[in-house]
Amino acid sequence: MKKKLRIAQVAPLWLPIPPEKYGGTEWIIYYLCEGLKKRGHQVTLFASGDSRVSVKLIPVAKKSLLKEKLPWKFLDYNVYSLSLVTKKAKYFDIIHTHIDLTEIFFPQFSLTPFVHTIHNPLYTSSNSAAGKHRLYLLNKFKNNNYITISNSQKKLCPYKLNFVANVYNGINLKEFKLNLKPKDYFLWAGRIDRYKGIENAIKIAKKAKVKLILAGRLDEAQKEYFEKNIKPHLNKNIIFIGEYSKSQKSKLFGAARAFLYPILWEEPFGLVMVEAMACGTPVIAFNRGSVPEVVKDKKTGFVVNNINEAVKAVKKIDQIKREDCRKWIEEKFTVERMVDEYEKVYYEVLKKSKKTI
Repeated sequence: MKKKLRIAQVAPLWLPIPPEKYGGTEWIIYYLCEGLKKRGHQVTLFASGDSRVSVKLIPVAKKSLLKEKLPWKFLDYNVYSLSLVTKKAKYFDIIHTHIDLTEIFFPQFSLTPFVHTIHNPLYTSSNSAAGKHRLYLLNKFKNNNYITISNSQKKLCPYKLNFVANVYNGINLKEFKLNLKPKDYFLWAGRIDRYKGIENAIKIAKKAKVKLILAGRLDEAQKEYFEKNIKPHLNKNIIFIGEYSKSQKSKLFGAARAFLYPILWEEPFGLVMVEAMACGTPVIAFNRGSVPEVVKDKKTGFVVNNINEAVKAVKKIDQIKREDCRKWIEEKFTVERMVDEYEKVYYEVLKKSKKTI
């Protein structure tokens, strides 16, 4: 029987763990912490003080940074969190970080091994100055232990980093109810951002002449974009309902005829697609990033290349069996499977580091 581990989880500080409403990475960290604890591991979470978890919490900031109205580029608290866990490294068997590129500089100062799940694309664009420098830094620290959340995320990285595993995100199926009798609306949900495909979703709904509900978090930085590009299109058939809560999610997703996700970036995962299919709601998504891995084309939805193809998919959405959508998630994207795979990674990394376990 393998020894139970002392595991540090380091969360980004923008939202509490779990998030009060919309959140992707934050839900994954919450599920992982709780799942590891159930297996007998000693888990410590470095997160904002307004987090609500059953594991030991180290409150790095009193409140989540968005509540403090701090901009996304304000990284000081996240750096502080990483320095704090590094200082306390001897108290852990392994440290698991979730704070994007900021985290890759710290393993060199620790005898305790780190693993990194980077929930964003490993690089933005190799043609931009920021993208080039991001790639440069990743390559400088290519021997760190990286965990991808989709094969697409790995393939899009031009450097051969030390990828120790690919672990798909998972959800708690008990929180999502299968709905076999949807209402007559389509749904787009997420954080309000053009790259999430909200404008494309509106175009698709207009061309297909269907009702569309838009739901999601509107950050301060996106309010001007929303007022200029989204609000003018709102009417009785295109409705913005704002941010939804955890208790509303299953009903909102499950009642939709389909979930529209015509993204404009190489999304490394896309948890909302999994949540929709868990409710039996098929997904119509652009063939970008992880979409072909998350959506089983013509079985749990349609993977399309443009707006015209998406409109055609809308017209034939009833060909998809909602039971098949649920079954797909049960097979591929559960919390239990995710925790299994992360646990396996921890032991493998520790074995390679020759640390006694």
